[in-house]
Amino acid sequence: MKTHQIGKTNVHVTDLSFGCSGIGNLYRDIPEAEAAEVLACAWQAGIRYFDTAPHYGRGLAEQRLGSFLKGHARDSYVISTKVGRLLSPGQPIAGADGFINPLPNDVRYDYSGDGIEAAFEQSCERLGTSYIDIIYVHDIGTYAHGAANERHFNDLMATGLDRLQKLKDAGRIGAFGLGVNETQVCLDVMAACDIDVILLAGRLTLLDRQGEDELVPLCEARQTSLVLGGIFNSGILATGPVEGAHFDYAPASAEILSKVTALQARADEIKMPLATVAMQYALYHPAAASVLLGTGKVSSLKRNLDALDAPWPEDANWVFDAI
Repeated sequence: MKTHQIGKTNVHVTDLSFGCSGIGNLYRDIPEAEAAEVLACAWQAGIRYFDTAPHYGRGLAEQRLGSFLKGHARDSYVISTKVGRLLSPGQPIAGADGFINPLPNDVRYDYSGDGIEAAFEQSCERLGTSYIDIIYVHDIGTYAHGAANERHFNDLMATGLDRLQKLKDAGRIGAFGLGVNETQVCLDVMAACDIDVILLAGRLTLLDRQGEDELVPLCEARQTSLVLGGIFNSGILATGPVEGAHFDYAPASAEILSKVTALQARADEIKMPLATVAMQYALYHPAAASVLLGTGKVSSLKRNLDALDAPWPEDANWVFDAI
């Protein structure tokens, strides 16, 4: 599997990466053995970059990933996790934010330097490591916080980013950046400082090209890497324009359904499933350092890996054209 350098750092990631939201019990309760099995499948496929977050099962995904990686040399893989949510002991609950049977932790947002460092140390403990290769500031921006984002953004700019730089200088992290679902906050942060990497979810996909206009050229100029997540736009590029299809975690609008119908027709012309085209669009995008595949099922992971091995037709380069 190919590897790519993250920004100007010494961190290198495989071009396919494993997203751990599924093993945090996203939408369904996954037994420990099944979580370990899908992680082993990713490892056997050559994936050596694993992305997780405290948000995924309120620490459960980090805990499970840490348990799996205990048997592997620390320099043989790359971990990214996220800061911005600080966990504390709480009461058991049946579900939260789409995660079933999360760990019994309460959560609050904290983008200050102290909050970020505390979250980092908690993640290290759950992951069983004293060093994390990449730290992403998670869900900063109005997409996640609305009007409350002004306070969070000010905390990040006042002390949060400086603390991340100090952790990097101290050798506790290898790179840092943003893990977000919007482009504007990336532009806002990059106007004030340099970051190593952005995990951009759903905004540089076959369907949603918001990242193309300003963000991709800026990242190229600054040598800021892009990791692409949400490549199916929360489902519609996997299911196609069917009734009940979801885009951005909500039922797709008529406009989105129309766009996906057109994409489906183009995919049919080259005799490739739409989901395969969407994955290969991300994998072959020149700005992509890595593409996240997130699932809690071995069968789904194997199906996606097989799709990415499918030959790329010569007449398929239309996918990179504006839609």
